[in-house]
Amino acid sequence: MHINSSNRFGMRSATLKWIVLTGAVVIGLIIAIQLYWLNHIYKLEQKQFDTNVVKSIRGLFEDINLSDSPGSHLQQMVTLRPSRNTFVVKISTLPHNDTLVFYLTRELMDFDILTECNVALYDKTKQDYIFQENIPSPASDPPLKSEPLEAYPANYHYILLHFPDRSGYILSQMNLWIIGSIVLVLVLIGLAVSMFYFYKQKFLIEIQKDFVNNFTHEFKTPLAVMKIASEVLAQPGIINQPDRMEKYTTIISHETEHLQNQVEQLLKMAVLEQNELRVKMESIPVKELIDQAISKLQPLAEAEEAKIEIKIEDDDIAVTADKTHLELAIVNLIENAIKYSRTPLIIIEAGKNGAESYISVKDNGVGIDKKYFKNIFKKFYRVPTGDVHNVKGFGLGLNFVKKIVDAHNGRIVVNSVPGIGTEFKIILPG
Repeated sequence: MHINSSNRFGMRSATLKWIVLTGAVVIGLIIAIQLYWLNHIYKLEQKQFDTNVVKSIRGLFEDINLSDSPGSHLQQMVTLRPSRNTFVVKISTLPHNDTLVFYLTRELMDFDILTECNVALYDKTKQDYIFQENIPSPASDPPLKSEPLEAYPANYHYILLHFPDRSGYILSQMNLWIIGSIVLVLVLIGLAVSMFYFYKQKFLIEIQKDFVNNFTHEFKTPLAVMKIASEVLAQPGIINQPDRMEKYTTIISHETEHLQNQVEQLLKMAVLEQNELRVKMESIPVKELIDQAISKLQPLAEAEEAKIEIKIEDDDIAVTADKTHLELAIVNLIENAIKYSRTPLIIIEAGKNGAESYISVKDNGVGIDKKYFKNIFKKFYRVPTGDVHNVKGFGLGLNFVKKIVDAHNGRIVVNSVPGIGTEFKIILPG
C-alpha cells in the first residue's frame, strides 16, 4: 500500500498502454481482413474451377454426339454433384472410350484445368461403369493409376468426372496470394510482439525511474539530518549542553536505524529474486505471533498514537507456518496500517474458517481504489494519490508479504474503500 503523489507515471503508463492496445487491435483487424479476403478468393477460385469444368463439358458435347437433344440446356445434363470434386453428366449415347478420353483431355487443357481427373462411363443397362480412366495432370510423371470410383445407380447413361486434387490445385493457383498473406501476417505478428515488448520495457524503465527517485529521497533526507546532527555534536561547547547532545545523538541513532531497516529490506528482496523463499514449518500460537509483531512496532505506534485492538476467536489457535517470515509479513501489514492512517485505529483479527486459518489487519486509513488491487503486490509499485505526501518507501513491502504468503501455499485477500480503510487478510491452508 505504498502511496505517493505522482500521477504522471500512471498517466504515462495508461497512455502507452492504450497506444499499444490500439495498435494491437489494428493489427488484429488487418490480419482478420486478410484472412477474410483469402477465404473469399478461395471461394471465387472454386467457382471459377466449376465454371471451367462446365465449359469443358459443353465443349465435349460439341466435339462428340452425346445427346439426342442437341438443344438441351447444359444444366439439365449435369444432373448430380455427389461431392464438390465430382460431376455427373447425363448423356444419351455411349461414346467410344478413346474418343471420350481424347476430347475430354483437350477440353480440360483448353480451359486451364491442369489437374488430375478420373473419368468413368456408366451404362444404365449394366448398372455399372463399363470404362474408367485416369487423365493425369500435365505435371504428374508417370501417370497415376485410377482408383475404383463409386457408381451412382441411375436410369440413364452418364459420364462421371472426379477431380481428387481439386482443393490442392485451387490452392496452388493462389500461391502468390498465400505467400504474400503469410509474409504480411508474420510481419504484423512480429510488429505486435515488438510493440508488446516495447511496452513491457518502457513500463519497467518507468518503474525503475520511480524506484530511483524514491531511493534517492529515502536516503537523502536521513543523511542530511545525520550530517547536520553530527556537525552540531562536533561543536566545542556541546559537551556543556547534555540535553542538546542527547537530542542530536537520538536523532542520529533513529536515522541510522531507519536506513538500516531500508537496506535490510532491499537485501531481503535481492535474496528473494535469486533464491526461492525457504520456509521452516512449525506450529505457532497465533496470539504469540501477533503480540511479537506488535512489540516490534511499539515505538512507531506510540509516535503515531496508534490504537491497536486484537480480536482472536480462541487464544489457543495455532497455525503451521514459518514463524520468522510470517511474523515479518504481519509486521509489514501493521506498519502500513499505521503509516497510512491519520489517527490510526488498527484491528487485528485471527481465527479459523473450516480447515483454513486467517489473520486479518484492518485500518481506518486512506484506502485503496479497486482499480489498483491488481498492481499493489508488484515490486516497486506505489498507489498514486494526490492527498498523501509524507510516506516514503520503495514499494517493496506488500510484494514481500505476497511472496511469504505464496511460499506457505496461502493467499492474501484485499478489501478496501477509499477514505474509509483497508483490510488485508492472510489465509493459510490447514
